[in-house]
Amino acid sequence: MPHKITLTGSATGPLREYDRYVAFDMREKGSPSAPKGLKKSTFISYTVFVAKKAFNKTGLTKKSIMHEKILIQGEPTLDIPIDECPGEVGVICFQITVLPNKNDKEKNQPEEKKESKQEASAPSEAQKKTESTKQEEAQAPVSQPVAKEAKKEVKPTQPEVQQAPTEAKKTEEKKTTLSNQPKGTQDLLNFDDIIVPEEFLKTRPNPEKTQKVIDFVKRTGRLDEPLTIEKDSKVLKDGYRRYIVAKTVKMDKVPVVYEYQK
Repeated sequence: MPHKITLTGSATGPLREYDRYVAFDMREKGSPSAPKGLKKSTFISYTVFVAKKAFNKTGLTKKSIMHEKILIQGEPTLDIPIDECPGEVGVICFQITVLPNKNDKEKNQPEEKKESKQEASAPSEAQKKTESTKQEEAQAPVSQPVAKEAKKEVKPTQPEVQQAPTEAKKTEEKKTTLSNQPKGTQDLLNFDDIIVPEEFLKTRPNPEKTQKVIDFVKRTGRLDEPLTIEKDSKVLKDGYRRYIVAKTVKMDKVPVVYEYQK
């Protein structure tokens, strides 16, 4: 496997240009502490060789390369002549990157903070709109309250419009339920609400006719005719046989025709 090497720092010598590449010298400190019994490592000098295309992409110049901090990633080489490689180790550069300076970071940070503060302090468009509307309302002429009163007067009509569809639905539902009942039915009345006079209770309807009505109810699910009921008192006026049939088949509601008191 080829050996990889990474260097960080600035150029220690001038930039040298060749046909297809450029070269410059760098050096790095050795480790400050060495194992016991061994001598401390010293500076190591390197000569870095970079292709012109890669170097031009960084934006570095002959002057700036002496001051900018750069990162070199490459492989060591020993096959370059000494006049081209004055350093102890030659490095073929595969990637060169300009690192940001600490001073630039510190300068950028306050600017970013200032921008964030300005953004926080600057009023949003929505706030400006609300403030402008408030100012317009405060400066509006006296004719505005009249318009508001007119709006208030119009509002009560809205519930009536909403109630109209519900009432229409109820009437439609009532019509559909009554259409399934015998002809002439005006309403459906709870069976328990009907009051039977004593004169009806003393009579006994014909069993055969009563059975025919029971069979009709079982076949159709409804009575053949409505019961006649007094409107206010709910007293049975006619249809005692159908009353008995409704009681026999346990009907909750029965069709009725109202007779008003004279």
